[in-house]
Amino acid sequence: MLGAIAGDIIGSEYEAHPIKTTRFPLFSPRCRFTDDTVLTVALADAILHDKDYATLMKEYYSLYPKAGYGSFFHGWARSAVHNPYGSFGNGAAMRISPAGWAYDTLEEVLQRAKGFTEVTHNHPEGIKGAQATAAAVFLARSGTPKGEIRQYVMKEFGYDLSRPLDEIRPAYRFDVTCQGTVPQAITAFIESVDFEDAIRKAVSLGGDSDTLACITGGMAEAYYGDVPDHIAANVYDILDERLSTVTRAFRKTFLKK
Repeated sequence: MLGAIAGDIIGSEYEAHPIKTTRFPLFSPRCRFTDDTVLTVALADAILHDKDYATLMKEYYSLYPKAGYGSFFHGWARSAVHNPYGSFGNGAAMRISPAGWAYDTLEEVLQRAKGFTEVTHNHPEGIKGAQATAAAVFLARSGTPKGEIRQYVMKEFGYDLSRPLDEIRPAYRFDVTCQGTVPQAITAFIESVDFEDAIRKAVSLGGDSDTLACITGGMAEAYYGDVPDHIAANVYDILDERLSTVTRAFRKTFLKK
């Protein structure tokens, strides 16, 4: 999950000012964590302590109310009920990476990803985006070759992963749906040569850069074995104590690091 957080923070600077290149500073004073990080850590917290995820999301929202949530989530988090709101937004996929680490079988990862997602994003496309992302993280950490991950996602979830990034990039625009984000993020991971390259490729698409890089980063960490030390150090410098503590505890429990 540290990889997802790193992607969020690195991509945060370019969300409002998209770029179409892999050549950019990884960190600047404007980099920050967003709702992607907050809700990813909330899920890690829920898994670590066997707490209700919907309740924790609302608690984390109250602690970080200006992290950049979507309007529908704002309304849900401020309400007194836990009813889902039928979303297929990419928030379903950006927060789900801990589920790919915490469970021992692909079947359980898929089941848990569905359960964690449908408390808000109960649209079939939202659930599909989250399951595809969590499954890719699980398969990546299990040593599955990229080609097999790609084929699995295409077969099981129907995403078109046939187009290379160089073909996608020129016309790609800001898109907050799962179906307009998850396939592109997976492609960035598939085409990468290392963790940093994966993040740079995701950001270079020029869309919802923090979420694209968050989704890609979760997969890249799992596949390449970890987040490079210089990137991890910058991430922990930006996180506050609460977010950092939960992240370290989750990694110690499930990544043994």
